[in-house]
Amino acid sequence: MPELYQLTATQLLAGYRTHTFSPSEVAGALVEHINSWEPHINALYAYQPDAFIKAAEASTQRWAKGEPSGGLDGVPVTLKELIATKGMPVPVGTGLGEQATANEDAPPAARLAEDNALLLAKTTCPDFGMLSSGLSSFHGLTRNPWDLTCNTGGSSAGAGAAAAAGLGPLHVGTDIGGSVRLPAAWCGVVGFKPTLGRVPIDPYYVGRCAGPMTRSVGDAALMMTALARTDRRDAMRLPPEEIDWMNLALDIKGLRIGVMMEAGCGLALDDEIRQHVEQAAKQLEAAGATLVPLAPVLTREMLDGLDHFWQARQWSELLKLSPEEREQVLPAILAWADGGARLSGVDAVQGFQQTMMMRRATESVFDEVDAVISPTTPNIAFPAEWPSPTNDPRQPFEHIAYTVPWNMGEQPAISLNAGFSSGNMPMGVQLVGPRFADHFVLKLARQLEERLALPMRWPTLPTDKMGAQ
Repeated sequence: MPELYQLTATQLLAGYRTHTFSPSEVAGALVEHINSWEPHINALYAYQPDAFIKAAEASTQRWAKGEPSGGLDGVPVTLKELIATKGMPVPVGTGLGEQATANEDAPPAARLAEDNALLLAKTTCPDFGMLSSGLSSFHGLTRNPWDLTCNTGGSSAGAGAAAAAGLGPLHVGTDIGGSVRLPAAWCGVVGFKPTLGRVPIDPYYVGRCAGPMTRSVGDAALMMTALARTDRRDAMRLPPEEIDWMNLALDIKGLRIGVMMEAGCGLALDDEIRQHVEQAAKQLEAAGATLVPLAPVLTREMLDGLDHFWQARQWSELLKLSPEEREQVLPAILAWADGGARLSGVDAVQGFQQTMMMRRATESVFDEVDAVISPTTPNIAFPAEWPSPTNDPRQPFEHIAYTVPWNMGEQPAISLNAGFSSGNMPMGVQLVGPRFADHFVLKLARQLEERLALPMRWPTLPTDKMGAQ
């Protein structure tokens, strides 16, 4: 039998119902497991084991009486640091500027609390959430559990590391260019970016989504039963919709699946990733789908335009800090964002207009196909200390070419593990569906997950304590 910390949320709830084990037993085992792993990977922020254990005891009493409250009662969960929780500050990866405590839970935190999920901790992210890296001037360095010398990716860095190492079954990340799916790919877990507005979030922004990071598609669907409930604080939210998220049955026969192996720009695709994604596509074909080769949706002009717009946006955030505070921000962020100071208003607007071009290009794809399969990342791994796979602050987005178009186009997209490289590092495969087809994407992902039939693997606890920086 797996260890308690290795069980999915679905398995935990089944065990609670049958009184095979209790939330308190799960919490105790998880705290012990965290004590072994966290010094190596530095995935957690505001970890409060005493409060976690106390909440588990209350849940245990409810289950003992046969009176659980909420669909996730007693299931451990983490929230990315950027997602506000009442009574705690939101350091935004830097700890700089005004650090007022949040006076209410942000929508994802509120929904999970309503379902009595047990908040284990917040998870780390890089400065301003603007790096696909585990590097932060405030949190230090978050490392990949599969190889401590490798990066988790980001910006949901801690969530990816925590999910991979088994620091609880359910994690919430945020994604504006790939920040859920990229660390999911590099850490070997599931990361789901829903249609913009499906999961209400605050603050909301163009392309910004919150989504599940788990070890199975089923657990991602389970999280959506809570996260997708409406909240008026998000003015970009979708209308409420009744969706049976846990029904993941799907007949693939007759579906047209677009295969997009080239990103259009950015880093070259690693051969091992190509092979594994092609094998995943063939699994869908064997189940009755028709594979349709697709050209890239992204162009160099689109990616560079978005880069300029984000530079201007980030520079406006840095101007809120004092000169002394700005000097404490990661050098890679400063070296990139200072380009925003030299952009004109016209440059910024023209950059933003490229997001509309992405939207047009991505939406037109679904005139031809029902879904898209592609790599999630072009590369397998990169050093833990690097701010991005290029380690070049002037080219920080060369790795997001497979993920960012679907943020700007607002389509749901999911990354799941396609297998391991010859160097024993995870590789991700991405599935994308039309806007609003979130449930369909989860169903398709479940079918692919079952057909890949990868054995559940866990990283090995390091014998030498590298610790976190």
